[in-house]
Amino acid sequence: MNRSIYWVMALAAGLVVANNYYNQPLLVDFAHTFDVTERAAGAASVAAQTGYALGLLLFVPLGDMVRRTTLFTVTLLAAAASLVATALAPTLAWLIVASFVTSLTSVAPQLLTPLAAQLAGPQQRGRAVGTVMFGLLCGILLSRTVSGVLAASFGWRAVYGMAAVAMVGVVVMLLALMPRTEPAFSGTWRELMGSLWTLLRDAPLIRQTSCIAALQFAAFSAFWTTLAFHLHAMNAHYGSATAGLFGLVGVVGASASTVSGKWTDRGDARGIVLAGGITMLAAYGVFALVGGSIAGLIAGVIVLDFGAQIGHVANMSRNMGVSAGAMNRINTLYMTIRFAGGALGTAVGTFAWSIWSWAGVCAVGLGFAAASVLVQLLAERGTLSLFAGRDETNG
Repeated sequence: MNRSIYWVMALAAGLVVANNYYNQPLLVDFAHTFDVTERAAGAASVAAQTGYALGLLLFVPLGDMVRRTTLFTVTLLAAAASLVATALAPTLAWLIVASFVTSLTSVAPQLLTPLAAQLAGPQQRGRAVGTVMFGLLCGILLSRTVSGVLAASFGWRAVYGMAAVAMVGVVVMLLALMPRTEPAFSGTWRELMGSLWTLLRDAPLIRQTSCIAALQFAAFSAFWTTLAFHLHAMNAHYGSATAGLFGLVGVVGASASTVSGKWTDRGDARGIVLAGGITMLAAYGVFALVGGSIAGLIAGVIVLDFGAQIGHVANMSRNMGVSAGAMNRINTLYMTIRFAGGALGTAVGTFAWSIWSWAGVCAVGLGFAAASVLVQLLAERGTLSLFAGRDETNG
């Protein structure tokens, strides 16, 4: 398979996943537009995370049963419509609902990742997943830069109008360039959804990787959701443009996804996941000590994103070795649980900010990152039988 197709997938993944994160640098703007508190505005981010988790559960399993091009077309056009609704939102409640629907239908990246793994085969799986994940992660991070800069110049509503146009472009690109693959599952929709429980019940490795990923993503989300609040509270009262520019800093850490993919292909994916959790712990140490300055935040962001990305890519590569015919369903379980963790981190982080400000956010992030390390160590030692599992391809 020509490696350029993986970069096409990476571009598409980045453009689509950005829909879930445009709101994070804009929460202060939402609060001002609708005359609500920052905590109330944070509900838009929680809704986006929750909608994405539900979309993963409802739509991604269909990638094993329905042509992916059909799924891409239906979900992305629905996302475009809901982005238009977001741009036109007259109230915060409208905005929250539209944010939920946008994220519910922006699940194409999680159909692309298993497809890349399938096309690459076992020997190149890590690299293929790492390439697509690099695009996806750049989309997450640069979405904040794009939304912050555009909002500062044209208002936050323009961000969502631009995103709607981008979704139509992605549909055209995927229909023109994606290889045709036949679904692997021939049963009914009820049997397909029932098999999710069977996979989760019978594969402790999936339970382990999903729990660790949920805790790591909770730590990741607690920071990024509250960053705009923290910057605005600093003496210079930085706005959405500054918050968005931190996405550029995060790209340095996102480059770890391609490195992690190569390391995973060479073995010891479990060690890479553990290193990711420890690195995230170190990042929150940086935030706690010097996060009151721009330089300290920049240093912490690089470390945080590096840890989050190497752990995530290694976890995904571990999962893809469980069952070649069920990659979309495995990814559904993993990503649904992971994004449920992200929604929890967003909610707890926002709450901690409202009560204890930056110190509370740092405590929350440290707690989630430490829990991810503890779960993995206990699982590897067999202390937690619920999560005791070994990699199928990496020992």
